[in-house]
Formats: sequence, C-alpha cells, structure tokens
Amino acid sequence: MKFAKSILILSLSTLLLMSFSYQVEKWEFLGKRTVNFAIDKDEIPVTLREGTFSKIKLQVKKAPVHFRKVIVHYRNGSREEIELRDNIPAGGETRVIDLRGNKRIITKVTFFYNTKPRARKRAVVRLFGRN
Repeated sequence: MKFAKSILILSLSTLLLMSFSYQVEKWEFLGKRTVNFAIDKDEIPVTLREGTFSKIKLQVKKAPVHFRKVIVHYRNGSREEIELRDNIPAGGETRVIDLRGNKRIITKVTFFYNTKPRARKRAVVRLFGRN
C-alpha cells in the first residue's frame, strides 16, 4: 500500500511540474548594442523577429549603465515611451517592462542612458522580449 501511495504521489508531482514548465514563457533574444561613451542614445533594431511581444527587458554586460528612458517602436508606426531611471550594474538587468495594448510587433527599441566616462570597458546592452 505504501508503495502504491508513493507511486501516486510521484506521478502527481511529475504532472504538476510538467504543467508548470509549459506555463513558463521563455525570453527571446531580440538584439544587442555596444554603447558609446560619447553618445547618450542608442537603438536596437528588431528585424529578425516577426513575433509579438507583451514584455521586454534590457540586460547589461561588461560595464554599468544608467538608463533614463526607453522608447519602443512598433510596426504599425506607434511608439511607447517608458521612464526607467535605473542604474544597472554589469551582469544585471532592468525590471520586466510590460508593454501597453495587446501583444505587438516591435521594430526597434531606442534607449537613453549614461555611462561612466572613464570606464575601461564599453557596456553591451541586450534586448529580450516575451510573448
């Protein structure tokens, strides 16, 4: 009897974990940009993906970045401006940014930022989207 209960509990646990893993949506890499010390604005074109997205986030590598705002440009010509005002260390990422409206096709993301002028490394900003 104990063996049958153990099998039942193991089976139910496995099914629960499988259903949870299917619900977790994965982040898609949309592009990256190595930022310039002299310029305080850059953009990442999103030309390789035709998918629709409801959330984005920016990941920072190599050097810290202070983001001021992000502008998301959509295929239909509209755009959405999002204030960030976040200091993101190397290896960190912004909060998850929920996009307004239904899932939308992104053509590019423009971001305004500051970097440390005497930093030895140039930061790499990577853009991710989620359905």
